[in-house]
Amino acid sequence: MKKAIFLSMFFIMFYNANLAADTNTVTSTITGTNTITGTTTIDKTPPTANAPNVIINNSDVCKSGYTAGIQSSVVGLATGITIKDENCERLKLSRSLYAMGMKVAAVSALCQDSRVFDAMMMAGTPCPYKGKIGDEALAAWK
Repeated sequence: MKKAIFLSMFFIMFYNANLAADTNTVTSTITGTNTITGTTTIDKTPPTANAPNVIINNSDVCKSGYTAGIQSSVVGLATGITIKDENCERLKLSRSLYAMGMKVAAVSALCQDSRVFDAMMMAGTPCPYKGKIGDEALAAWK
């Protein structure tokens, strides 16, 4: 049974049928009696630039994949990149530090974001400053 499945998968993978509606027709008509009139019809689909897949196997990664492709009748270009999400990384680092019992370090990691820093100051709980917390940290930040 395994051999039959393997063989059928093998043939499916390497089956190369052209299922697209590609046409390449050239029609020419020339008529003449001292004058030559001609018509040429070319019906050909241009090749396509397929954007590559950006595969991120682990779902616990703070990256996103983006691809793009552009094609003219002569040349095509396709590319793909990954972009790092720094806010996602900061949250993961903070969670890891907190899980290890390093609560001040976890808050410090979050305070690297200016929005969190401002929110902490507005709430009256300033971000840690070189190991100082509370009023000592507030005095050091000023």
